[in-house]
Amino acid sequence: MQTVPLGISVSPKQATNTISTHSPSKTHLNYKKSSLSSKASLSNSSKLGICKASQVVELFPTVSPEIVVREARVEDCWEVAETHCSSFFPDYSFPLDFVLRIDRLLGMLLGFSVPAGCKRTCLVAVIGSSDQNLLFGSEDLRIGGLDGRFSLNKGYVTGILTVDTVADFLPRKGPLRQRRTGIAYISNVAVREGYRRKGIAKRLIAKAEAQARSWGCRAIALHCDLNNAGATKLYKGQGFKCVKVPDGANWPQPKTSPNIKFNFMMKLLNPPTAV
Repeated sequence: MQTVPLGISVSPKQATNTISTHSPSKTHLNYKKSSLSSKASLSNSSKLGICKASQVVELFPTVSPEIVVREARVEDCWEVAETHCSSFFPDYSFPLDFVLRIDRLLGMLLGFSVPAGCKRTCLVAVIGSSDQNLLFGSEDLRIGGLDGRFSLNKGYVTGILTVDTVADFLPRKGPLRQRRTGIAYISNVAVREGYRRKGIAKRLIAKAEAQARSWGCRAIALHCDLNNAGATKLYKGQGFKCVKVPDGANWPQPKTSPNIKFNFMMKLLNPPTAV
């Protein structure tokens, strides 16, 4: 399964719709605007690469504006796949967009295994939910590395992030090229089109840092697309600093298009404070 790095889609320009009518009736005007807006939303969603099977969700916005960041559960899998693919592959249309979502879904359920001693988790930012929800199932139930419990009100996924200690994209150490430990790695950061520029990416990163501290990590790292100035500004604002790759060094990089260049960024983590 292909892994796409973070820093590609956290701050693109949002699309806007302008609708005008000339009806003399105010009630009728409001009704027509609402109807036209819904149709325009679906049309633009299709252009942005949102899977047709998920467009119906946009017609029913959630009531609560509260954003909760938590570990992804199995019930979030389709929305995680949809958020990932619509952010990183916005130009793909049906049926290819649907195939990509199925591929991502299977990747989460079947390919989330990690080497012994390593950890990985997918975090989601959800709206219209609460971290105090009543959950069904055992806390020890895991499916593909995801929380296997179910909630009565799981909320709507607006952003995703993956954090791990696998160190696949960190330089190995020593002549035996041992896997580095104590450094968490962030990838696959994506926020849905309609929820960008609302601080969701910052909250996901903060949660990832807290998770890394709980694993005993002393630092957290990521790769950011050199051409994404918005993402670079975001990570620098969160305390990440660019690390210069030594001349001639062959450090691993995310597996994406060969023409994409990355900044390697890292942040030292303060140890968790005692309560």
